[in-house]
Amino acid sequence: MRVAIAGAGAVGRSIAGELLENGHEVLLIDKNPNAISVERVPMAEWLLADACEITSLDEAALQRCHVVIAATGDDKVNLVVSLLAKTEYAVPRVVARVNNPKNEWLFNESWGVDVAVSTPRLMSALVEEAVSVGDLVRLMRFSQGNANLVELTLAEEAELVGTRVGGVSWPQDTALVSIIREGRVLVPGKDDTLEGGDELLFVAAQEREEELEQLLSATSGAQ
Repeated sequence: MRVAIAGAGAVGRSIAGELLENGHEVLLIDKNPNAISVERVPMAEWLLADACEITSLDEAALQRCHVVIAATGDDKVNLVVSLLAKTEYAVPRVVARVNNPKNEWLFNESWGVDVAVSTPRLMSALVEEAVSVGDLVRLMRFSQGNANLVELTLAEEAELVGTRVGGVSWPQDTALVSIIREGRVLVPGKDDTLEGGDELLFVAAQEREEELEQLLSATSGAQ
């Protein structure tokens, strides 16, 4: 898979390193000469250019990319890169970094963003996830389709404890994608049983989150 990353700062380089380790082809783009540190990510391609300029993106052959990641520290730049990648080069997947949570509402399909990643929001969510039981925590927003990645730790007294996954009437437009149990990641099957303490990861439509939380947080009549 070919991936172009706009922004060769610490975030962009870190992403590039992870992708390269997983066998992907990576191009790092930055207009700041001081950010071009080939020795830090020697296996990547590097391009000194302004990712907001069509001529630069032509040089980068963005139409050959499967994914574009807008990872600069400037939200305006990330939005422009996302829009150009999607509308001018038809890149299938565009991921954008949100630096200021106040700007998060802009990072949607209207600007070409498929997935918006807000570091402050994600850090806050991870703190909530670490201390919350029975409360739905939003980890990530997928702009296309108005869906979110959400997590809930099932309380020991929850009504669904002991219920088969296939026996639960899940809300419409929700999917249980993983169960984390005692440090193990489980791909849920219909015959798997939910246990107290399970961390449940869902992809869910935003308007279904409240219904999902009510279902998972309901306690048994014995309590």
